[in-house]
Amino acid sequence: MSLRTIDAGKIEDAVAQLCIRANTVLAPDIDRALAKALESEDSQAARWSLETCRENIRVAESEAVAVCQDTGVAVVFVEIGQNTHVEGGLRDAIDEGVRRGYREGYLRRSVVSDPIKRENTGDNTPAVIHFDIVPGDGLEITVAPKGFGSENMSRLWMLTPSEGVDGIVRAVVETARLAGANPCPPVILGVGIGGTAESCMLAAKKALLREVGSAHPDKIYAELEARMLAEVNALGIGPQGFGGRTTALAVHINALPTHIAGLPVAVNVGCHVTRHASARL
Repeated sequence: MSLRTIDAGKIEDAVAQLCIRANTVLAPDIDRALAKALESEDSQAARWSLETCRENIRVAESEAVAVCQDTGVAVVFVEIGQNTHVEGGLRDAIDEGVRRGYREGYLRRSVVSDPIKRENTGDNTPAVIHFDIVPGDGLEITVAPKGFGSENMSRLWMLTPSEGVDGIVRAVVETARLAGANPCPPVILGVGIGGTAESCMLAAKKALLREVGSAHPDKIYAELEARMLAEVNALGIGPQGFGGRTTALAVHINALPTHIAGLPVAVNVGCHVTRHASARL
């Protein structure tokens, strides 16, 4: 079995660039979703809000500045092939890439070293890193900066199996209702169903990486996503809380095997600029 070697310096460079790109250039699927939402809005305040959101996206990209002042915790997803060898420290390279990216991109540093002492680390490290071992010799990195206006609204519901699909929908809609305008709607909701408490939460966060509005490949879950989206939008919170038809742009589900006695449901709330950028080395 041959191994492919990747120098840690290349990973550092890639992460630095991804930090800047994710914070300044949004994927076009989000702008398309905002434009689609604009077509269906009757409320003048909601239309103004959506137009302002789209203008902000354009200015951020053209001026190479952050699309939001909260440039978040750097959440990094790494898929590394089982036949890939990193020459140097992988975790250290990722943190150094975050350190460089946030400095070179003039991005706000928001990480504190301890939740009680609250001392800012000064460079937005350490990153939150999730590793997946996959077949092959590739390496794919996704940087998903997560601001806490939206992260603070995320929830875990430990339901019982008897609560069923209706219970799942209630949990998701209630999460959106309690969030209100705090996460800068229209939001994108990542929903994890099944697994355990921790794996369900991670599945919900990964669901935010999907193309906005893409349907789940399983018809049952695709229909459930559509139902959740309709019920969340019926809340009438609207863009930035001004009221209107569009409280959420999309609901994306990840489902996991789980225990016979459990039905965990996690909702990770993403704002209207749910950010992520990827690179394959």
